[in-house]
Parts: sequence; C-alpha cells; structure tokens
Amino acid sequence: MKHHIALNTILLLLATCTPPAAGQDIFPAVLQPLLEAHCITCHGKKKKIEGEINLLRLSSSRDLQRKPDLLQAIIKALEAGDMPPDDEPPLDPATRSSMLAHLKAISRKSTESLGFSHTPIHRMNRFQYNNALVDLLDLDRDIFALPEKLMRRYTDYFDPASGSMPPEVRVQNRPLGKDVDNARQEGFSGVGPFPQDLRAEHGYDNQADHLTLSPLLMESFLRLSHSIVESRDLKREECGSWDSFFTLPAAIDRDDIPGQVQVVRERLQPFLRRAFRMPVEPGTLDRFVTFAERELQAGASFTDTMKTLVGATVASPDFLYLYSTTTSRKTGADEQRLRHHFDLASRLSFFLWGSIPDDTLLDLAGAGRLGDPAVLSGQVDRMLNDRKMIRFCDSFPGQWLQLDRLISSIPDKDKFPYFYFQSAYRSSMHMMLEPLLLFETVYLEDRSVMDLLAPDFSWQSDVLRDAYIGQVKGRQVQVLTFKRIPITDPRWGGVVTNAAVLTMTSSPLRTTPITRGAWVNAVIFNDPPEPPPADVPPLPEADEETLATLTLRERFEDHRKRADCAACHRTIDPLGFALENYGPTGLWRDTYDNGRKVDPSGLLFQRHAFTTAIEFKEVLLKEKQRFLRGFTAHLLSYSLGRELDAADSETLDTITARAMAGEDSLRDVIKMITLSDPFHNPETRQVDHGKK
Repeated sequence: MKHHIALNTILLLLATCTPPAAGQDIFPAVLQPLLEAHCITCHGKKKKIEGEINLLRLSSSRDLQRKPDLLQAIIKALEAGDMPPDDEPPLDPATRSSMLAHLKAISRKSTESLGFSHTPIHRMNRFQYNNALVDLLDLDRDIFALPEKLMRRYTDYFDPASGSMPPEVRVQNRPLGKDVDNARQEGFSGVGPFPQDLRAEHGYDNQADHLTLSPLLMESFLRLSHSIVESRDLKREECGSWDSFFTLPAAIDRDDIPGQVQVVRERLQPFLRRAFRMPVEPGTLDRFVTFAERELQAGASFTDTMKTLVGATVASPDFLYLYSTTTSRKTGADEQRLRHHFDLASRLSFFLWGSIPDDTLLDLAGAGRLGDPAVLSGQVDRMLNDRKMIRFCDSFPGQWLQLDRLISSIPDKDKFPYFYFQSAYRSSMHMMLEPLLLFETVYLEDRSVMDLLAPDFSWQSDVLRDAYIGQVKGRQVQVLTFKRIPITDPRWGGVVTNAAVLTMTSSPLRTTPITRGAWVNAVIFNDPPEPPPADVPPLPEADEETLATLTLRERFEDHRKRADCAACHRTIDPLGFALENYGPTGLWRDTYDNGRKVDPSGLLFQRHAFTTAIEFKEVLLKEKQRFLRGFTAHLLSYSLGRELDAADSETLDTITARAMAGEDSLRDVIKMITLSDPFHNPETRQVDHGKK
C-alpha cells in the first residue's frame, strides 16, 4: 500500500510517453520532467513524504535500479492491471506492454548487481530433526509423534516410481482424529519432542530467520539426545543399523580395547560424515575416538559406548545447524568447490526429503561431481522417485494451503449441528484429508499443477460425502477410508472449493469474504495483502434489525468506499465474494438465512468478469501464468528457507515461462527449482537494496 500513490502517478505519466531511442536512459528522457511537473509536490517537497517515496532523490535509471523492490511493485501493478486505478484513464495494451518492457529491462540491470539473499545459519526444525535421526540410524519409526504431519497412511500406496495412486486408501488425521487405534505408538518411549516450529507469516516452518537456538532450547536438545539413546526402543528390532553400528563384531574380543577402538574409528568416520553432511575433520574424529577409548577402558560396553557417541553427535552444532559454508580468501579453489558440492547435497536433501543427504549424494559431492548438470539432473530424478518424497508431501502442501487453521475452526454447534458427530468429533477431520490426497495424486501421477485448481477427480470418505450435503451421521474416527471419485459438478474439486478451505476461512457463525479473499490472494497467487492500517476506525454500527436484512456484500460496502481501504479491498473482495455460495462449512447455498439471494459476481484482476462460482473457477484458470508464478514462488521460498525478493524475480519468470510452454507438472517445477540460480547460490549476501 505504501507505493500506491506513487504508482498511480508514475504509471499515468508513463502512459503518455513515447518510448526513448535504443540505448537512451528512460529516466532523464521521459520520467524526470514529468515527475518534476506532477509528482514532486507530494513526493519530495512536503515535510511528510507521501508513501515514504522521495522522488527528488531519483536522477537516473541507475537510481531506479537501486530500488528493485519499488521496480517490482510497479511491474506487478502493471501486469495485474491494478494500475492505473479505476478513476484514472486506462492504458491501452500496446502502451502497457511497452512500459513493462522498459521497466523489466531496468529491473534486470538492477538485479544483475545483486547477489541472492543470504539464508542465515539456522537449526533444523522439529520435522527435519526427526527425519535426520530416522535416516542416520535407519530407524523403523519416528523418534517422536509429529502432529504437524497431518495425515497418517495405513495403506502403503506412496511409491513415486509407480506413477499411480490406488482407487482407495486408508488414512488417519493426526491432529483431529482419534489416536487410540491399537497400532504401535508413534515415537520412542521416554522421548519427548521439543516444541513444534510454527509457520512464518505467509511462509513456512523452515524459514531460517525463525529457527533460532536459545540457551534454553539448547539444553532441551541435550536432554533430548540423552533420552533418545537411553530409550528402551533403541534396539535391534527398531534399528536397521544395529548390527553394523552398535554391535561389536564377533571377531573382536570384548577385552581387546585397541581392537574395539579401531572398530569405533572405522564406523564413526562414515557416520559423522552423514551426520555433519561434510567430511569429518581428523581432529574431530580423534576427539570422538579418544572419548570412546576412555569409556571402554572404564568398563563401558561397546554398544553403550556407541550410544553415547550417537548422543554426542546429534547434540553437536555441526548436526543441528544448517548453513552454507563460507570460505575465506585463504581457502583454495578446489576446497571451495568441494564445499559448494556438499552444500548442494544438503540443500537438495532438506528440500526434497526433509532430512540429511544419503551416501550417494555425499559420494558425488566428495568427488566434485554433484554440481555437473547431467549428474545433478539424474540425482534429482532419483530423489523424486524415492519413497522419502513422502516427507515433502507431509510438509509442503499442508503449510502451503495453511490447513493447520482448520484445527481451530469450530463452527457454531447450534447453527451447524450436522458438522459434529459422536458428540466429540468434527467432520473437519475428514475434510482436511481431501486436499492433501489431491496434492499427493498430482505428485505421484506427475500431473500438471493446474490440476490443483481444477482436477477431474477428488477424494471422499462416507463422512465427507455426507458433509457436503449437510447430513453427517459419522462413523469413522480412527482409520478413514477415502475413495477416488470423478468430479461431475464443476462447483467442487480443487484446492479452492473444498470443504476444508471453505470452513477454515469462515467464522463460527458466518462466512468471512475478506478472509477467504486474502487466503486466495496469498495462497493461490502468492500476493498476500498488506495488514490493514492501525488507525482505520471500525465500520459504523447498525441495529440488528437492519443488519438482518442485508447481504454480506452490503455490510462490507463501507470498506470499499473508504480511500484507505479501497486499494486492498478492490483485490480481495472479488476473490472472497465469489465463494459466497459456499456456506461456513462448505455447504452450497443460493440464499442467505434472511432469504436474500447470494451474489458471487465480480471482476477478477480488472479484466475477467464473472457472475457465478463456476465462472469464477473458469476465470481462475485463465490466470494460469499468475498461478504458476505464485506457486513457483511458494516452492522456491520453501526450498531456500527464506523470503524471496527482487533478485529472485528473473528465476520465477524463467520457470513460469517454461511451465507455460508445457513443463508444468509438479515434478517439472520442483526440478527446475533445484537447477535454478538462487538454489545454487544461497551463500551470496545481498547488497544494498536502496530501500531507504
């Protein structure tokens, strides 16, 4: 919003200009005279600069290049049709295209001088820590229960190499379902997890600047490491590496301390390489071995000694911290290149598998071959076909869709009694799994990401089928059976018009169009609205009798009339009101409780008119490029563990263009991200953005 006034003026002025000759600086030739004539009064001469944009500080295109965020805001407004506003003369398509070409050229020059934003050093989140332990020790189950893994699978269907989903699956909702199911408990006995890492605002739980390590949390990691190795569940039956790591070879006598020490050294070197994602330094290995020798000489068994070493390893900063290695000027070129390869191995594994690299990745990194384009492409294909991709599907889609919000969604029990069954359970436990199973199907069957918006199939349980018609009787609360069904009614299907999203974006008593519109803008188009100004007064009160006769659109009319609200509401409201036929629990309605007819009509991005919810879904598909770019931005941010900025724009444009040309399957987009410049250069610190 802070650029809004400046963008109105700049875009209107640009629309009247003849493009400059090739090589001519657009700023002194076109912009500066017009800005001085029409904009400086508000954006330079006043003590209180409008929008905090002082145009007197700009004297050349280079000055604009130093403000990549402002440039991106202008380009985004032009592409979206948000500017000029409705009360200004419109731009003809040719002028708009010309302006975009000039501004994108300036933007490209702007980002050429910028490195990509640095992903700061950070710890593993809880999900990654668990996975790393499971892989490091080859465990048969998770270290602790993880409710952030929203779906538990009782059918062994997740096999990316198969390229298919079965027609029926048996699953469970962890946070909302009944835990007691006579199955083996999740987690090791006596092991308590550290607190769940929450999603960053408009981001993910792996965002680096949120994953700090306080002294209190460090103590928790120390206690956690002890509890893991002391758990009675760390045994041969649960641990695939038991014989190869924890058990003394039969050929070595228990009284042969030097022989045992040699075995410790041989086993620790590859173990520490995997744990630390880097060849272990000789001095580090010696310290571990020396400690083990003292333990063995003091009478500790070989197995207990190895357990103690595991505890020390997983409490080490080299295990807990994720970071791109930095190299000093004294570092040789060969060593620096190898470190980049090991960094790449970690980025790949934590992005795709949510865990540490396997030996194949580390071997290729150690040989200096992982960065070779052909080798890397083959490894990404291998990883995408690995069953460990189940972790990507356990983490990304639920956070992307913000499905954790459904956990705290509690529709009014008196008004929506059909939402509840067996007194304590909500049909939302079934609702949550529908979009998750859709995402998995798109991944496993290598479908276009556009199927996330408008698939020809969906997944339903008996309870969910009844929920869509307001007749939930309720049976399954433990293991839930979902069947794949064809979509025959275009009102339904996809990640926008499903009961989970429609319920979690409503209040307990009614729908909330602004919340729904903001969700669509943030999730589907990766364009979250600015928070409302703190000084905006509440809407005028009206008596209950008057309110009872109004539609929601009429109740919110004052928002669109206010100058300080209109800019955001012009974008949000059409997205939210388009879904008004879907009630607070996703139940279809043609009228409100007061008998007034629901009006879902609107204008999407100032160019697509629609009158029904079905037409709205159709025009969403017309914005394929916008959706693909937004979805790619979500994935890129998740892969890097940081927010994106102007320097990432060219990568987003490139991947989007390739997706528009046909490379639009989910695996295609993921692979393009792993081969992108930001993914390969995360250690570059970004220079001044000129935000001040």
